[in-house]
Amino acid sequence: MVKWSKESILSEGGKVFSAIAEWLDQRPELCLSQLDPKRTALIIVDMINGFAREGALQSPRVEKIIDPIVCLTRACQKAGIPVLAFADSHGEMSPEFRAYPPHCLAGTSEAELVDELKALGGYRLFLKNSVNGFLETEFQQWLKEHQAIDQYLVVGDCTDICIQQLAVTLKAWFNMNNRESRVIVPVNAVDTFDGGLHHGDLMHVMALFMMSGNGVEIVGRIVEPEGEG
Repeated sequence: MVKWSKESILSEGGKVFSAIAEWLDQRPELCLSQLDPKRTALIIVDMINGFAREGALQSPRVEKIIDPIVCLTRACQKAGIPVLAFADSHGEMSPEFRAYPPHCLAGTSEAELVDELKALGGYRLFLKNSVNGFLETEFQQWLKEHQAIDQYLVVGDCTDICIQQLAVTLKAWFNMNNRESRVIVPVNAVDTFDGGLHHGDLMHVMALFMMSGNGVEIVGRIVEPEGEG
């Protein structure tokens, strides 16, 4: 068995992370007008109270991305781009609670979208019982019914868990079917949490870098055409 080198990681890791952080700072903006509304969908992942405002997994980092996500949602709706929203919704005996504290129980306020998004409306809601929303049967059916859509904007939380799993799986699904696609993640509209060894900045940056290595397009932010908004 090849043993990883702690010494190498400690000596080289800082340089590597610095280079990745610089790469991230250089991500370009993407204008929404560059995307064909008939081929594009916005996916909002887990912008719910249980991650933004209450409960064992609440994070102020997640709460801070509500405003940019609301702005992007409004812009997409104005452009005629369909909006999908995933929401964690677990039963009391969910096996996921072996990895995470109990959270977002079905029927509780934790499993509800944040008020700002609920006020906008105009989205298709998918409940999910795992960290990977792609696996949900209703979403699989939606994909079959909307095969013209091959450009996806993915926003929400957490960058290194639900966002990464959905974005990479979605891209891999298109690849498996020999279909060109764009799966786009804007840096300003995703984030993760801080806790123990889970260093939020580190996990956030590395997840974005790993997604890029799997064909996901990382942009700084998505902007509306000049004169709109």
